[in-house]
Amino acid sequence: MSYSTADSLRPVTLDDVRGAQKMLTGVARVTAMEGSRHLTQLVGSPVHFKCENLQRTGSFKLRGAYVRIAGLLPEERAAGVVAASAGNHAQGVALASALLGVRSTVFMPKGAPLPKISATKEYGAEVRLHGHVVDETLAAAQEYAHETGAVFIHPFDHPDVIAGQGTVGLEILDQCPEVRTIVVGIGGGGLAAGVAVAVKALRPDVRIVGVQAAGAAAFPPSLAAGRPVSIQHPATMADGIKVGRPGDVPFAIVADLVDEVRTVTENELSTALLLCLERAKLVVEPAGASPVAALLSDPRSFEGPVVALLSGGNVDPLLLQRILRHGMSAQGRYLAVTLRLTDRPGALATLLGVLSVVDANVLDVSHVRTDPRLGLTEVEVELHLETKGPVHCAEVGQALRDAGYTVID
Repeated sequence: MSYSTADSLRPVTLDDVRGAQKMLTGVARVTAMEGSRHLTQLVGSPVHFKCENLQRTGSFKLRGAYVRIAGLLPEERAAGVVAASAGNHAQGVALASALLGVRSTVFMPKGAPLPKISATKEYGAEVRLHGHVVDETLAAAQEYAHETGAVFIHPFDHPDVIAGQGTVGLEILDQCPEVRTIVVGIGGGGLAAGVAVAVKALRPDVRIVGVQAAGAAAFPPSLAAGRPVSIQHPATMADGIKVGRPGDVPFAIVADLVDEVRTVTENELSTALLLCLERAKLVVEPAGASPVAALLSDPRSFEGPVVALLSGGNVDPLLLQRILRHGMSAQGRYLAVTLRLTDRPGALATLLGVLSVVDANVLDVSHVRTDPRLGLTEVEVELHLETKGPVHCAEVGQALRDAGYTVID
């Protein structure tokens, strides 16, 4: 299978996906399929995880990048390739290029996490930091392609890329032939489109549900309009699906073959990530956890067996720390409370005694003594507490009020 740049709007077929699967033999891993007992109980039928977070480079992106670069004409390969990405696509292009002996340049935002920059360099790409948002980085990469003749490798808007991502769908059907529903995160649409092409051609009865972050959901208005439309200022912790406009090629496929697109909140994403870590022992990035978030938000609406596609596991450790705290808070297992008390010896010990009685574990304490809002004898205390759920949080708050403390927040 080989497409030149001029073939970028060619339809993607099952034969294309099968050709991509042969091309990826020995390159991409056939990733594991793991059962989830917790979600199985919630949904009422078997739920499995397709673990693309355990793929080489930590995400499914290697599949599409390799197929796209392998399909270049000899003169295109000689010119090298260029990409723009904050993470997963960057690493996929870097490794694919190294495996194929093609020179690669990857533009990344200046604020990209250091582990992702380092990984992209280690896979063999030249990394150039440009801009503070992905749009600026993308423009710089396209300008570089125009100036040097390097081939721009789009993260989702090309038939080769979609065919490569579709190989995940073939693996799902092989590993879980009884599947009835596949849930997949959607950013630009390349993964969902590829999976849909492969699965619907062989099993049209399988329902495919796409999931977007509510703050970056470009597909619902695009589907309503019948064409890709842009949303302004997409905002979500799930940077892997933080895309302001669907790709033209994947949009047509998603509109035709994907049965439904749902949205999930930031709380649902962080709760899903926490569940993957605690219950499945899998490190998953927010975008990769989006199918789990959809299952948690309305578990009985999915016909099983269900396969949730965990698309990636590349999450910056600092972001992971914040997300876990956010997820614990959403579950009522973490409580931050600010209150005022009289600044006198023993006051803090008395406060901690109240918390001890209600079995709240104190993680952190901070004091504010110099603030115009405070009286001369007042001190403001911020407590970070580990709690046992929403009911326990309410009990902690009530115990503080009963003890005479003024709870500010």
